Amino acid sequence: MRIPFSYSFRNLLTRRLTTFLTAGGMALVVFVFASILMLSAGLKKTLIETGSDDNVIVTRKAANSEVQSGVERLQAAIVESQPDIATGGDGEPLLAKELVVLISLPKRGSDKPANVVIRGIGPASLAMRPQVRLVEGRMPRPGSAEIMAGNSIAKRFKGGGIGESLRFGMRDWTVVGVFDAGATGFNSEIWGDAIQLMQAFRRPVYSSITFRLRDSGTFPALKTRLEDDPRLTLDVRRETRYYRDQSEAMARFLRILGFSLTVIFSLGAVIGAMITMYAAVANRVGEIGTLRALGFPRTSIMAAFLMEALLLGAIGGISGLFFASFMQLITISTMNWATFSELAFSFTLTFEIIWKSITFSLLMGFIGGVVPAIRASRLKIVDALRES
Repeated sequence: MRIPFSYSFRNLLTRRLTTFLTAGGMALVVFVFASILMLSAGLKKTLIETGSDDNVIVTRKAANSEVQSGVERLQAAIVESQPDIATGGDGEPLLAKELVVLISLPKRGSDKPANVVIRGIGPASLAMRPQVRLVEGRMPRPGSAEIMAGNSIAKRFKGGGIGESLRFGMRDWTVVGVFDAGATGFNSEIWGDAIQLMQAFRRPVYSSITFRLRDSGTFPALKTRLEDDPRLTLDVRRETRYYRDQSEAMARFLRILGFSLTVIFSLGAVIGAMITMYAAVANRVGEIGTLRALGFPRTSIMAAFLMEALLLGAIGGISGLFFASFMQLITISTMNWATFSELAFSFTLTFEIIWKSITFSLLMGFIGGVVPAIRASRLKIVDALRES
């Protein structure tokens, strides 16, 4: 004989207050757990989607980012001569020799300074990045002190809006356009003419070279050829791999932080579930004895109480995920540890986070309920009926 599922569900409804408090504690733990995972996923998505698998980025060997890199003009010419580089509709190679530097800008409202990426671009820079589109104003004119800002910069930093001006590199620069790069890191950058920016910052070398492959399958051979060339000291990576490498350090820190907080909070939630289930057993000793007298085996009693604990975990998990899902409406900013610049990104909820959160909440319910369930199943019929 098996005790029906409705028995466990009705018992939870009977104890509404304790059910609410215990499930609420579990929901809080799942909320924290899911939010940290969503934060890590949002950071990875922003950086990885910044790149394209068909694009290749070349930086100085051992440089962790474009900010730390330097590619000499002779080396750039060798890279530019490779036959694997695709060409655009105008017959010109889809290759951009770019400069990346950091400047400090005050935020709107608080005047708090933060590092911002300045990217010097070439004619092919936008053609290789279809996710970038101009939403206001116009493109900067080559050879001029004109720049365009990403959406995040225009909204959050003084001088970043269209028609405003910024002073850096001992020159005044006018913002003539605002671009939207979707959920990518480019939204947190300012773009201008590479040659003008190199002169302003007195940089004789490029930071990186980015180009589109004619055939994506030729990448391994191209990588080997360039990295083995004795004239070059360069790292060759797919653009997606480059940005994935940049996200690893921050994502790892968030995972460790999330694991630490979750362990601390989950201990409280498990203890709460255990107390709730022990109380349920103590208040239903007579009921348990009656069930045993009616012929229900010990395993059915244990399964019924364990089902209650799992239901508590499921209710907490679903509730925590429900509230965590609203975090996707929030855009936050943090420092990109690879470039030491500010990066804006959003929380991202994925299917992997959903099943991990639900599994985690069920595990909390199981751990909190297994010992009380075993105790309930071991009550002797005579003792249970006498105690009642």
